[in-house]
Amino acid sequence: MSDTPVQTSATVLTVRQVQDYHAMTLVAPAIAERFRPGQFVAVAVGGEHTARLVRRCFGVHQVQSDYGGTVEVVFADTEPGTGWLAGRRARDQLDLLGPLGRPFRLPRDPVSCLLAAGGPGGAAVFALADTLVRRGCQVHFVLAGPSAKQVFGSRMAQRIGDSATVVTEDGSLGEKGTMRDVLPRVVQETGADVVYACGPTGLLRSVTQIAGEFGLPSQVSVEEFLQRTGACGIGVCMTCMLPVHGEDGVTRMVRACADGPVLRGDRVRWGDLGTIPFDALGAPRVLSVTEGGSK
Repeated sequence: MSDTPVQTSATVLTVRQVQDYHAMTLVAPAIAERFRPGQFVAVAVGGEHTARLVRRCFGVHQVQSDYGGTVEVVFADTEPGTGWLAGRRARDQLDLLGPLGRPFRLPRDPVSCLLAAGGPGGAAVFALADTLVRRGCQVHFVLAGPSAKQVFGSRMAQRIGDSATVVTEDGSLGEKGTMRDVLPRVVQETGADVVYACGPTGLLRSVTQIAGEFGLPSQVSVEEFLQRTGACGIGVCMTCMLPVHGEDGVTRMVRACADGPVLRGDRVRWGDLGTIPFDALGAPRVLSVTEGGSK
């Protein structure tokens, strides 16, 4: 099995509505056999003669051995590209590139793993959960969303997890509140050793902060940030840059696609996303009047 991504013509098997989202299953054996949890795929949208040149990047919900190997992605219909994808039907062909990016690092020994997720991007924790269960780890889910229709996989989490906590802002499913409200309690109840997270950037920031307060390592997938900023998915366009500080304390700009999408949560400068911090290595200097510049 090679780690090299492949570009292939994938056949649509099914497209189904799941709450407020769409789940698309694609027959793509070459990608399925190379996939590791946390990686993503980049899909061309609009058809053969489209003017839409930017691929859409999605984390992988699950990989199955059916039809030689299938890949399922979950997405929201939020713009013309994802709207076009939502309109695909069985036997349609899609140009698919993957698997891309760095996967989750897996624990060497069986430990207690807490998987926090929200939104359609949260679907990617389930591929991770399958692998962790096979390694003998305990798997505990915390799923969050504004309402019941925006929580993906609650029944699946209850079925495969050692525990599953669901929280919605309007109280329409599970507890009423946010990820920040319930996560500290779940960390204590489960005796978590490591925290993994997929979903909106605000959720990742909260999870990282809480994990840090308990002294736990966190790994997060910045797929949502990649979806908003990325264009190529392979590290060429440099549009998905975000600031990360290293072990030496130096901040560097990294690519969400090629250097991520999985990153150590405590290394991401969450408050500076979308900017180039002045202290980042290689950041452009702003000249002051005293340095000979003009105001």
